[in-house]
Amino acid sequence: MLIRATQYFLPTWKEDPAEAELPSHKLMLRAGMIRKLAAGIYTYLPLARRVLHKIEAIIREEMDAIGGMEITMPMVHPAELWMETGRLQDFGPILGRFRDRAGREMVLGPTHEEVITDIARKEIRSWRQLPLMFYQIQTKFRDEPRPRGGLVRAREFTMKDGYSFHESKEDLDQFYRKVYQAYLNIFQRCGLEVVPVEADPGLMGGSESHEFMLPSPYGEDAFIQCENKDYAANLEGAVGLKDEDPPEPLLPLEEVATPGCYTIEAVAHFLGVPTRKTAKAVFYRTPRELVFVVIRGDLEVNETKLARAVGSAELWPATEEEIAACGAVPGYASPIGIRRTGVKVVVDDSIPKARNLVAGANRAGFHLKNVNFPRDFRADLVADVAKAREGDRCPRCGGRLSVHRAIELGHIFKLGTKYSEAMGATFLDREGKPKPLIMGCYGIGVGRLLAAVIEAHHDEEGIIWPTNLAPFHVIVSVLDPRRPELLALGEQLARGLAQAGLEVLLDDRDQSAGEKFHDAKLWGIPVLVVVGPRAAAQNRVELERRKDGEKREVEARPAPVVAAVHELLGQSR
Repeated sequence: MLIRATQYFLPTWKEDPAEAELPSHKLMLRAGMIRKLAAGIYTYLPLARRVLHKIEAIIREEMDAIGGMEITMPMVHPAELWMETGRLQDFGPILGRFRDRAGREMVLGPTHEEVITDIARKEIRSWRQLPLMFYQIQTKFRDEPRPRGGLVRAREFTMKDGYSFHESKEDLDQFYRKVYQAYLNIFQRCGLEVVPVEADPGLMGGSESHEFMLPSPYGEDAFIQCENKDYAANLEGAVGLKDEDPPEPLLPLEEVATPGCYTIEAVAHFLGVPTRKTAKAVFYRTPRELVFVVIRGDLEVNETKLARAVGSAELWPATEEEIAACGAVPGYASPIGIRRTGVKVVVDDSIPKARNLVAGANRAGFHLKNVNFPRDFRADLVADVAKAREGDRCPRCGGRLSVHRAIELGHIFKLGTKYSEAMGATFLDREGKPKPLIMGCYGIGVGRLLAAVIEAHHDEEGIIWPTNLAPFHVIVSVLDPRRPELLALGEQLARGLAQAGLEVLLDDRDQSAGEKFHDAKLWGIPVLVVVGPRAAAQNRVELERRKDGEKREVEARPAPVVAAVHELLGQSR
């Protein structure tokens, strides 16, 4: 395939756009791959579409290999479907909603569990039809409050979402492992070294999930990993074993004056104790109740863990008025002596193992020393609700944990029967009894994957595409296309390369050599063939490999040029 640059849409920018922070965002804008329409909404231009087609082909091959069948579901969904599962409210403002001309409420699909379950309840009747796996590559919309990073967090985006149906948990377990491996294959084929991590199912629900993370200093997600590589988890749900102090006898409660000490750090400094010897009070609201969290003073509350522990999809900080209403004093709050009606006391599992802590006295300017659980107060729930930290011990082997920034590229879930039970999607089992379908769900952000490839493969001059994803394999750059003999030679070589099965961009633009070289590096095309007057006068052309700058000269005929390009690409003829 041969395309002329003068007949192709390649709008490049010389300078980094002010709006872009991530390298991938800057380079896609500069290279003419995307253009912004609105916040978090982008047009994919021809160069990006060529790469996306190749990424999508890899995804399709891997999904088809495990029995997936491609379908396309509507982007617009009747809101009634989402009411059946309760997610119409759970998704909140990120769910795009509107009414059609008949006044019927509709949503713009951010995901398709409800739609695929509706299909299943209408079409699946017997265990003999199972297992089934459907997938699609389709546009999604989520009205993100802070879209950033170009395609890394967009409001409108392309996703591969897949859904499987099973007759048993064991069958789902087996298929889940196949998808897990298929995802590793996809990312490896895209030139990415990802880290699979245990994850919180969140609004999707289910019993188990994994995210596939690309370590990146620009990532907005984070995961924690053991130094021995036997444990990795999303920071939102990661578990770290907390270091404990040696046992000591329980001492009697003692009230002490702590004037002006509103924070844990101030109290600890005033009393001369480490923050780990204090009990921090943190207050949240759910739609049902006030949540009073008691956690060791050196730890922070993990709101994802807390929401899961109290069984609420919605959780937000309580106001001072709400705190005071339960008898607690903001800045000096304590679980001792509060009014329990409408209040759930959640104690982090760091507290039962600690002794003689400093806590608030529910009296302005005073704290209590030697507070111990459960001697001095009780809990409605004891659970791990703390953020895992750098240096915590691994729950598997005791090794030390480290935190890494990352970009989430994929997420897979064991949904179980959450959606099938809510929507009445059943099948007749081998004994003829109706049972809810057991489901799995599997997503990859395709546009985000495109951006992630650039994040992992670029330098200060531009993109460095892996050969199998490059929009073109080779660019033939004619340095002075106004000279007929040079343009004719460039065309001859480009045709020869295309006839050899390579994707070729012929740069026949009337621009300076510097501009042509600049754009070739920016676009990241793996091999550059330079047709210049000096070398051509000696019947030679120069080749340069993008990834490492290796150069060579060969005879200016199609056969040796094709051979050299194949060699530089690492391909056989």
